[in-house]
Amino acid sequence: MKRLWGIFLSTLIVLHPGCSVSHSQPTSSQTITSSSAKVTAPKKSSVVPQPLEVKMIADFEAPGEKMTNNLGAESGDWNMNLADINNSYTDPHVITMAGKDGKPSRVLSLSYSVQSDLPAQNGFWTKLAGFDASSYDHLEFEIRGDVTAGFTERFRLELKKCVDPACVEKVNGSAKIPVTSEWTTVSIPLNAMTGLIDFSNPESWKTPRISYKPLDELVVIFNDGYVTKKTGRIYLDNIRFVKTGDAGPSAVDFPPRTIEKTPVRLNHLDFQKFLVSRLRGFPKTVSVKKDFPAEDAAFLKEVAKDTWAFFDNILDKEHALPLDTVLFGEKQPLEEATWVGDYTSVTNIGVYLMAAVSAYDFGFITREDAIVRIQKTLTTIEKLRYQASGFPFNYYDTSTLEPTSYFVSFVDSGWLMLGLYVAQGAFPAELTEQTSRILKRGNFSFFYDPLAKQMYHGFYDNLQVYSDYHYGVFYTEPRATSYIAVARGDVSEAHWFEGLVRTFPSSYKWQSQPPKGREESTLEGHKYVGGYYEWKDLRYVPSWGGSAFEALMPGVVLKEKELAPEGLGMNNAAHVQGQIRYALEELQMPVWGMSPCSVPEGGYSEFGAKVMGIKGYKPGVVTPHASVLALDYAPEQVVANLRKLIKLYDIYGEYGFYDAVTVATGKIARKYLALDQGMILLSINNYLNHGALRERFHANPEMRKAEKLLTAENFSAMEREVQPEGSRP
Repeated sequence: MKRLWGIFLSTLIVLHPGCSVSHSQPTSSQTITSSSAKVTAPKKSSVVPQPLEVKMIADFEAPGEKMTNNLGAESGDWNMNLADINNSYTDPHVITMAGKDGKPSRVLSLSYSVQSDLPAQNGFWTKLAGFDASSYDHLEFEIRGDVTAGFTERFRLELKKCVDPACVEKVNGSAKIPVTSEWTTVSIPLNAMTGLIDFSNPESWKTPRISYKPLDELVVIFNDGYVTKKTGRIYLDNIRFVKTGDAGPSAVDFPPRTIEKTPVRLNHLDFQKFLVSRLRGFPKTVSVKKDFPAEDAAFLKEVAKDTWAFFDNILDKEHALPLDTVLFGEKQPLEEATWVGDYTSVTNIGVYLMAAVSAYDFGFITREDAIVRIQKTLTTIEKLRYQASGFPFNYYDTSTLEPTSYFVSFVDSGWLMLGLYVAQGAFPAELTEQTSRILKRGNFSFFYDPLAKQMYHGFYDNLQVYSDYHYGVFYTEPRATSYIAVARGDVSEAHWFEGLVRTFPSSYKWQSQPPKGREESTLEGHKYVGGYYEWKDLRYVPSWGGSAFEALMPGVVLKEKELAPEGLGMNNAAHVQGQIRYALEELQMPVWGMSPCSVPEGGYSEFGAKVMGIKGYKPGVVTPHASVLALDYAPEQVVANLRKLIKLYDIYGEYGFYDAVTVATGKIARKYLALDQGMILLSINNYLNHGALRERFHANPEMRKAEKLLTAENFSAMEREVQPEGSRP
């Protein structure tokens, strides 16, 4: 969706503790290339690349029992459950045995067990002492299993990196490591460890290796749900970073472009004019001053009509796809500063389908017109090049239809499907056949990690690896896609109740506050852990960043207010009041509504009411869509806020509200984003037309049958005291 890659990383769950590894010179022999998703043998080549530079991290050759690595840093073992050390453990020892070259060598022996009735996870760590790996492109080591003791044929390995100076919060890149009975060399491209890349840093998109610092530790992980043998022994040797000169593809690569948009190269303004010529329309003025109706419903319908004009006009005429972004000049819509982003995300396409349905609901277009528009877009969707999984790539060029990203996104694929379900529910006789063909293409089990019971953020087609992170936090925007994944039978209910986290343990010190009432219970036959936050007199299950988008966008399609008045509906109401009160009372701002949006000074970033989030986004920029999303819960306050935005700032254009305003300076982002415009239009439609979009979505038999996902959970019992929790290393 239209947000920073940093926001994709924001709902991660740190599954392994932050603890903290050292050995003999490598020799050439069999090499296995490892990634976070699969293991493949390297391609045969007439040229054998030679390491240009090697930094030994741990060769285990130092005498004595203390396992200090070659960086002078400590190493040791870790255990997720210290109360289960008789059944779950890793015992590290340095022993002498024949190495890969057949000569005696000191190697690391790891005897492990995850043979337990309790969830078991343990392993080995070695500290990397802030090592800068930006000059290297691979992590390598030798490995073999012990035939006599037995061994798992696979385990996980992570590189952890500090996010803050105190290293309270970490991110990690991961790899799945194969093990055989013979010594082999595992070579992991650092580029494949995508969790290390700081996607929020523009420089990382040019040079991803700058993200490979400062590294904090390397962690070996034996997990009872992943290993192929619950007890055994493996040997490691020569852990090192290597510069081969062949870094391979990366997560920031773009697919090659093969289609020229124009026969000759045009200068910037002429090219923008060319792109505008492909659209159905374009505004004539930058600023619009108008007398809005005094009656609230009429005011909202006027805003909806202007907002629909964005989708009616900023649409590629040939392919009927909405453009992602349009930035206007300060004086005229089309001038040197204008930028027409002729690309779109699959979320934008799903939102456009619902926008066309909304335009029909409002009477802005006829039924026949709505059907023709949607059918044209569906025809384009069927023309797009999809990934082998049956899911589309995340971004496409609206002029050429070429993919502009290798990433296949779980949540964005979901919003396309959500739009298809709504369109199908609105016009079943005309659209069911075509929408059904598209809906059947992908199965969400493709994104599912059964070990974590969570969805990967997505899949990098050029790397053939999954994202290093999962969508782990329950009260965030991906829950709508999780709903349809369970409803379709693509994944089990365990994903919803057991995999998605309501609150983190108190031991996670980086969160904004320790949770209250966090205890395990049973819900719909599943082990379930709840908990809540408190701020002033509000009790709520937190979102990740405290933004309106992640809290309220799922309610565009899910009947959270109607079916879960003591569950998600209650939580939504609390988050709306948190948005309002945090901005007006805590920050003393004249307007409210914070969510990821354009930055008026340039770029795009995340904003939120920090107290409502686990991590919490920064404040300062207000975006109208964050206010409109709250219509079902505070309509009078929303309308008053929108009117005040218009009164205080030059924030209204021909296509409705511009994207954002920096409250302290009054600077406006004269930009329209398809996603944000969509949230405004769809929310007003639901409010004025009695949940019209939600009714269409829940009309689908599969979606209706899954409604217990919404009705089962009761947040009204969020009145317990803080519960004691077990320790964690």
